Amino acid sequence: MLAAMPASSPPSRSPGDACARSSGDACPGALRLHRADDGALARIRIPGGVLTPRQAAALGHAAERFGDGELHLTSRGNVQLRGLGPDCGAELAGLLDEAGLLPSARHERVRNVVASPLSGLDGLGAGDVRPWLTALDSLLCASDSATALSGRFLFALDDGRGDVDALGADLTLLGQDDGGALLRIGDGDAVLRVPSADGPRAALIAAEAFLDAARGTGAWRMKDLPDGPAAALPAEVTRRLRQAGLAVAPHHRPRPLEALPPAPGPVPGGRHETALSVGVPLGRLDQAQWRLLSGAGELRLTPWRGAVVTGVAPGRAGSLLSGLSEAGLITGPGSPWAGVGACIGQPGCAKSLADVRAEAGAAVGPAGRLPVYWSGCERRCGHPHGEWIDVLAVPGGHRISHVRGDRTAAAVTVRDDPGALAAAVAAARGARS
Repeated sequence: MLAAMPASSPPSRSPGDACARSSGDACPGALRLHRADDGALARIRIPGGVLTPRQAAALGHAAERFGDGELHLTSRGNVQLRGLGPDCGAELAGLLDEAGLLPSARHERVRNVVASPLSGLDGLGAGDVRPWLTALDSLLCASDSATALSGRFLFALDDGRGDVDALGADLTLLGQDDGGALLRIGDGDAVLRVPSADGPRAALIAAEAFLDAARGTGAWRMKDLPDGPAAALPAEVTRRLRQAGLAVAPHHRPRPLEALPPAPGPVPGGRHETALSVGVPLGRLDQAQWRLLSGAGELRLTPWRGAVVTGVAPGRAGSLLSGLSEAGLITGPGSPWAGVGACIGQPGCAKSLADVRAEAGAAVGPAGRLPVYWSGCERRCGHPHGEWIDVLAVPGGHRISHVRGDRTAAAVTVRDDPGALAAAVAAARGARS
């Protein structure tokens, strides 16, 4: 049985700090539990968000047996279990291991991989990224050096449509129509072209090069690297790829600004089976919702706190979609919950200044043009990327800002008044640049 580590205290620094860290990486995992105000927390990495029905059932059982009964989806398509007892670690690890959710105890926190959730389903994109996903996860779990990656380091596998490329991953593989692949290192527009079959290997080599460049700097992610090592990294990756016998050439592809989630409802393009895209309000699923969702077929959890159910018989799709809607999930356009997100807030987080999930629910109104994210403190854990409305709890009220990439418009502060807050958020979400 895999051994679990005791719950750790919350880190003293913000996970977004782009500077040297003097302490170890305290990012939670399935074996390293994190102590929160509502109990211990486990974060189970699910590469590409892909869960078999058996694995999904195991997660539901774990949440019900050890935690608060709910499954909390993250902005990386992973699952968090909250409200765990402090001594459940060993039993939880055994349950997850038996379900195939912990292929390597040494690598479980570094299996951070998001993938285009509709890849291979709707006929769009340059191809199916599932072979990349399987290969990259196997390479990561077989690499001794990869164990040094931070629990925050992120890989993205984009089939060419640009959805997860916009999420700001540390390393992104992009499919191309001609059978090649592009490797993006960090946020830059410069990419390296490699053969598609070599894409996962190229991504691992680039991650190992990052670890060498980061040595002594305290950098956990690409954005944390000092200017000198960051500027030299693409050339070093190119050198290592060629040394490994891979064909590589420089290329240019701007990173898209908007990360668009799959539209809720039936996924177009299916023939003999149907896929359904579903949004999850605030990323939180109770046991009844989880059983209904996970009992329908294989799941692909998305980085937008939703899920795509695959393998649904066409004759069952309508009734399943109706049942998911009745259960409170987002199954079509126009839902007031579409695009609404929030961190855990009070009472689960000691740093939060407000119960932002309750506030987000109270302020839900007509669907807005822009997504909105409610944060209980300056860390803004799990916030979206691209263009969005930032609602931040501050002493005595909330600060509302329009974020577009790395630019933030002047903020408006609304004092404690639920009606005024809801009106201000609705106006901001409908605003156009």
